[in-house]
Amino acid sequence: MKESLISRAYEVARDRYAEIGIDTEKVLSQLQDFHLSMHCWQADDVTGFEVQAGALSGGIQSTGNYPGKARNIDELRADILKAKSLIPGTHRLNLHEIYGDFKGKVVDRDEVDASYFQSWIEWGKENNTKLDFNSSSFSHPKSGSLSLANPDKGIRQFWIEHTKRCREIANTMGEAQGDACIMNLWVHDGCKDQSVNHYLYRNLLKQSLDEIFEKPQPMMKDCIEGKVFGIGLESFTVGSHDFYTAYAAQNNKILTIDTGHYHPTESPADKVSAVLQFVPELMLHVSRPIRWDSDHVTIMDDPTLELFQEIVRADALDRVHYGLDYFDGSINRVGAYVTGSRAAQKCMVRALLEPTKRIAEYELAGKGFQTLALLEEAKALPWNAVYDEFCLRNNVPVGEEFIAEVEQYEREVTSKR
Repeated sequence: MKESLISRAYEVARDRYAEIGIDTEKVLSQLQDFHLSMHCWQADDVTGFEVQAGALSGGIQSTGNYPGKARNIDELRADILKAKSLIPGTHRLNLHEIYGDFKGKVVDRDEVDASYFQSWIEWGKENNTKLDFNSSSFSHPKSGSLSLANPDKGIRQFWIEHTKRCREIANTMGEAQGDACIMNLWVHDGCKDQSVNHYLYRNLLKQSLDEIFEKPQPMMKDCIEGKVFGIGLESFTVGSHDFYTAYAAQNNKILTIDTGHYHPTESPADKVSAVLQFVPELMLHVSRPIRWDSDHVTIMDDPTLELFQEIVRADALDRVHYGLDYFDGSINRVGAYVTGSRAAQKCMVRALLEPTKRIAEYELAGKGFQTLALLEEAKALPWNAVYDEFCLRNNVPVGEEFIAEVEQYEREVTSKR
């Protein structure tokens, strides 16, 4: 009965959208090609699988201690697959280097190679999941407050070697899956209090990046990510947005926009049309900051919706990669995966269903009233019926039905850990 109601609601929505020139079948097809890169670190609070793992550090923090977090690679994979089964579409998995399959062996980060990720490559093939990657400069005895910008040449070279090896791993992943692996480079480097060596640190970071990127890796793509500040590094961030935007533009790199890495009143959405004039592609890390980079679970809020609207309005769907980056340990972690992923999809379906062409024509004709009116009316159109149909066609729970499945998984699996 419910499937019949969903289908009937979709038929009404399809006809309603057709009246304003929107083909909902085309939108459903576009949504099927919208692949989120799910972040592995939501399932275990950024712990990873290093034998010598230390406490989480490097300007980031995971809060909460909800029972049932993944304790090993098998549990993490099971949680990810459960989450994926409740999210319509086909999605990627974004791995940090600290999530290698080390099998109890002590492997320092300047020694890592693709062999420690071979089981991930095989897992990805078995589960129709392409992989993305990240270097990991935090939670390590040599992290300190400076890594790639460290004046100590020995420490700096350690992290340069680590990042070079990560690029090689990402390239191996790309070759194995027949699709470029997107590798993000973010380092926490900064100062807790006042500093007079800003130019020195940034010059060292630039030199490190130049050395890291010197060798071409054809089956991976490099992303670089800035930040306002990190915990314990509040006064100065070496890899600021200005630094990485300039570096990306000059060196033809992908710029990462992390929605939690800006000042509270700053709009990440507004950056899409600005930086795409100068960089080839963008990587998104979609999170929800509350006053700071708190990495709350993504919801369908105005900033996230505006971000996806700007991508659609710029006709940049094929120039943007879509990653998630939140780690909430205070609630059911699988539920957090599903809620955040579906929220991002809902923002995209709303952006794709906007009658942008007609609104743009009104604006260019100087019809301010009509522009504002249609933007407002579009908010109330039955976009949710289109998303429900998308879920139905992908054979995943529609609406709130996934809550019961997450609760059952908690009873049967995560609560027993």
